[in-house]
Parts: sequence; structure tokens; C-alpha cells
Amino acid sequence: MTASFFRMALILGLLSAIGPFAIDMYLPALPSIGQDLHADNNVTQLTLLAFFISFALAQLVYGPLSDMWGRKMPLYLGIGIFAVASIGCALSTNIETLIAFRFVQGIGGAAGMVIPRAIVRDMHTGVQAARLMSLLMLVFSISPILAPLTGSAVIEFYGWRGVFWAVTIAAFIGLVLLATQLEETRPARERSGSGLKSAMTAYRLLLADRNFLTLTFIGGLGISSFLVYLANSPFVLIQHYGLTPTEYSFAFSINAVSFFAVSQATGWLGERFGLVRVMRIAVSAFALAMVVMAVVMAAGFNQLPVMASFLFIGYGFLGLVIPTSAVLALEDHGAIAGTASSLMGTLHFVIAAVAMVISSLFFDGTAVPMAAGIALCAFAAFVLTQATIGRRAAVAAAE
Repeated sequence: MTASFFRMALILGLLSAIGPFAIDMYLPALPSIGQDLHADNNVTQLTLLAFFISFALAQLVYGPLSDMWGRKMPLYLGIGIFAVASIGCALSTNIETLIAFRFVQGIGGAAGMVIPRAIVRDMHTGVQAARLMSLLMLVFSISPILAPLTGSAVIEFYGWRGVFWAVTIAAFIGLVLLATQLEETRPARERSGSGLKSAMTAYRLLLADRNFLTLTFIGGLGISSFLVYLANSPFVLIQHYGLTPTEYSFAFSINAVSFFAVSQATGWLGERFGLVRVMRIAVSAFALAMVVMAVVMAAGFNQLPVMASFLFIGYGFLGLVIPTSAVLALEDHGAIAGTASSLMGTLHFVIAAVAMVISSLFFDGTAVPMAAGIALCAFAAFVLTQATIGRRAAVAAAE
């Protein structure tokens, strides 16, 4: 792999991480935000949910825009909105205002989630695309590793508002990278047929594509398992297990290390065994680890080291599921890669938002409901894989 390959992965990964950085960095501050703004845990969690809802829905817009305008212009728009909303979050004086600005922040952050995936598809397909996607995710994974640690340090010196000033700076760095380091990958000649009508046609085509939807839902259920953990873990680890914000940041980061380390084997495994086979085995192992974790914890072995060990193993296998499912879903849709990436991202986060809402209804401050929610997402991904991808693979092998 050339230096330019790694350079592109670095730039796209950093742009992708701007939105999630605004989630991961302020996770250690959730309890203190609630105390400062006089809101209970459920209301404070709405600052996460508001971000996810707008983050999901806005992706439907950025994909078609990137097919029509090219990849760079919508990125400028999204990161600019994100920066302005981050300033609003930092200046919020009540929980309602913070929730509103978090919603706007999600609208801006969605651009960085959608468009880099489309750029990957512009440049590569197959195993090469999987390699670039996994490298992108390596950089992207810096967010859940460094962001909570950085957030806890910022909170210690500047309070939770300092987190939003920090992500504002990150947004401006993203704009500089976009202006100076990223070339347009969708030339004007390829945009000529793109418009509102073609976007609607593309969405109809994608919604009728069972393979695209299946792979998207498998990836979405995997992401949901992580976001259920993300939404509940600050309260479980800090308030239930008694970790400090800094200790929580280290505990949270360990799962991200597992995720990105295993994801780097995607290209090699895909070349050796095929991406479909890699994904099927990874989904099975991911589901097994999470279901066993939930059963063991429900049986009374719910100590933090037990949960952390299973999460480390399960999220490692998830590091193979996410890039392979995304590459396979986009494989046949190069001409509408932006729109396909949009719909994929929206469905991922709609599924995750539903999972987060359901898990919050059963949350009692302990780890068991959270573990059960994670396991249900993983098991659903396994069932869907076996019922669709697994069955098709068996038929193909028989032929």
C-alpha cells in the first residue's frame, strides 16, 4: 500500500471522527451536566438521543448532495454547521437549550459520516475498498480511545463546557484539512445526471435491493450494540461501579482498541477467505460473546472485570463486521455511492436510536439491563445473517 493510500485513510478518518468526537469526548461529563443543569439522568440522556436522531436523518440529505455537488462542498457545509452548533452547546444555560444545539450539531456532524464512505467507493471496490475502509476505521477509532480521555482532562480543568470548545477547534481543523489536503473524487461529468429526481429514484432502487438492506441492517444492529453501551456506560461505570471519569475513559477506550486492532485484519482475511465468509464468522463470534456475557451477568456474575472481558472480545469481532458489511452493501452501487452511503448511515442510526430508547426503558442503574440490550442486538444480527447471507452462501456452495 502506498503512502497516498495511508494519507487518504488518515484524512478521511479524521473527518469521519469529528461528529463522533462530540459524543465520546463528553461522555464522562454526562453526570456533571445533569447536576449543573438540574436535570435527571433520563433527561440528560436526551442530549445523546437528540444528536443521534438528527445525525441519522441528516445523512439522507448529504448523500444526494454529494452526488450532485461533489464530495467537498457538502463537507464544508456540514462541518460549518457543526462548529456553530458546538459554540451554542458551550454557551447553553439550561438542558433544553443544550438538547436543541445538540440536535443542530448532529445535523452538521452527519456529513463526516456519509461522505468519506462515498469517497472510498469512488476510489476502490472489493478487497482494496475493505483495506481502505478498515484503515479509515483505524483513524476513526482514535475518537473512542482518545476522546473520553481528552474529555476527562478538559472537564477537570475547564468543566463540561470546555468539551464543546474543544470540538469547535476540532471542527476548524477539519475545515483546514478539507481545504488543503482532500481532492474532489466525483468529477463534474459524473454529477450531470444527479438531481432530486435521480436521488428519489436511487432511494427507491436501494429500498428494493434486499442484499443492500440485509447488509445494512446487519451493520446497523452491530452499531446499535455499541451505542446501547455508549448511552448507558457513563451511568453504569461511574455511578454503579464507582469509577472516576478518568477511570471510565480508560475502561471505555479498551473496547475501541479491540475494535480497531481486529478491524485491521479485514483486508488480509477478505483476500484469503472472501468478505462474505469473514463477515458470517465474525457475526457468529460477536453474537456468541455478547449472549454469553448477558447470561453470565444475569446469573449473578456481574462484576466489572467479567463484563469488560466479554465486551473486549465481542467488540473485537464487531471490528470485522462493520467494514465488511459496509463494503459489501456499497459494492454494486458505485454510481450512487453518496446516496447509498446516506441511506445506510440513516438506517444504522435509526436502528441504534430505537435500541437506545428500548434499553433506556429497562435501565435501572445496574449493568444487567445494558448487557441484555447489547446481547439482543448481537443476536438479532446473527439471526439475520444466518437467515439471509448464510442461506445464500449455502445455496451457492451447493451449486
